[in-house]
Amino acid sequence: MIDKVQGPGQIGQSTGAAQQHKTSGGSGGFDAMLRDRMDAKTHGAQAVNFSKHALARAEERGIELTPTLMERLSSSVEKAQEKGATNILAFDDSRAFIINIPYGRVITTMSQEEMRENIFTNIDGAVLL
Repeated sequence: MIDKVQGPGQIGQSTGAAQQHKTSGGSGGFDAMLRDRMDAKTHGAQAVNFSKHALARAEERGIELTPTLMERLSSSVEKAQEKGATNILAFDDSRAFIINIPYGRVITTMSQEEMRENIFTNIDGAVLL
């Protein structure tokens, strides 16, 4: 059977639940998530998150993820964004973090001993914490 084709007056008209969803804005949907992200960027707070791999490495290597460290990592991400970097090494005297800047995600972590034995590749920036 062939379905009826909508006429010109019917295009773009929607009724019922679909229309209610469009106008209600939904609480906690995509709109809310987008607003939260934009507010965070507007207020200069780039949230840094850790991949599962990075969390496991931090735990294995005894790297404590303190609020101060998280603020320093966030600041590093912001500085790297300003310079156009995409993957950075953020480090201090005892630990290092490889961070993907567009996603604000720590990819891996290293302790001081491991930094001495490694060559860092595929990074386009470095930030001293």
